[in-house]
Amino acid sequence: MLDDTRNFFNFVDKKILNLGQISAMDKKIEENINFIPLKSPISWDEYFMLQAMIASFRSKDPATKVGSVFVDKNNHQITMGYNGFVAGIDETQLSWSKDKTQPLEFQKYGYVVHSEANAILHSTRSLEGSKAYVTHFPCNECAKLISSSKVSEVIYLSDKHRNSETNKIAKKIFDLSGVKYRQLDLDKETLSKLSLHLHHMLTEI
Repeated sequence: MLDDTRNFFNFVDKKILNLGQISAMDKKIEENINFIPLKSPISWDEYFMLQAMIASFRSKDPATKVGSVFVDKNNHQITMGYNGFVAGIDETQLSWSKDKTQPLEFQKYGYVVHSEANAILHSTRSLEGSKAYVTHFPCNECAKLISSSKVSEVIYLSDKHRNSETNKIAKKIFDLSGVKYRQLDLDKETLSKLSLHLHHMLTEI
């Protein structure tokens, strides 16, 4: 009788073990059903820089269009901006002229708000610890605002004014404030992929 009892429990244990193994196998199979390892064609840096580029397209400046996007540590967009005249001003009374032989009153520089400043002005959240994606390296005035807003890093596309005094001052402000900055290389392959993607979307309309 004792042997029969032992044999019964051994049989039950084996069944439970087999059921556990089958369950584990089923779970593994379920995890792999239709599993296709895919990767986004663009990185977060490229994604937000492209957004900054799109934002710049809103600018009316015929010479230089600048865009910026600020994102938090979770890669969620906080605010964005582009360069343009003071909000609400009568633009028909102003000129986009860059002629510095004329008084500042008749140059665009007296009235244009830079993209970074616009983004900061329109932000409804704290920018502390955020990243700023800008199409052009910030000027010294925008560097003041960015540093004062406790932005942690600036990622830029173009640094065409690298030899200017305002550019050197901006970098000095960032260095002394602990704001990191780096240039993003947006390669042609990424832009080509985006172009194909947009073309494909338009063909489906």
